[in-house]
Amino acid sequence: MTYIVTDACIACKYTDCVEVCPVDCFYEGENFLVIHPDECIDCGVCEPECPVEAIKPDTEDDPDGKWLALNTKFAEIWPNITLMKPAPPDADAKANETNKFEKYFSEKPGEGD
Repeated sequence: MTYIVTDACIACKYTDCVEVCPVDCFYEGENFLVIHPDECIDCGVCEPECPVEAIKPDTEDDPDGKWLALNTKFAEIWPNITLMKPAPPDADAKANETNKFEKYFSEKPGEGD
């Protein structure tokens, strides 16, 4: 098992989770974070830190493996992030939206640390 970041993070990109990660396995896209599954030690400390509940075990809410594959792919190409940053200005307004992948997802990398 590993933890993954799901649809709820897209366009919100709260970074509360990155500061508690003991192995720095978060990677930053333009509007989304991912967890590198090979670096994650399954400690779970990040999960309760996410205000939109976007972090889940890969065994939950990912029956077809879409989110595990997405986290794996982009963790290889996006920069590492270890420090908390301010959320986007409209994050709270988009926090409860659904189908954010189709609406907002960007493959562009973030800035990292």
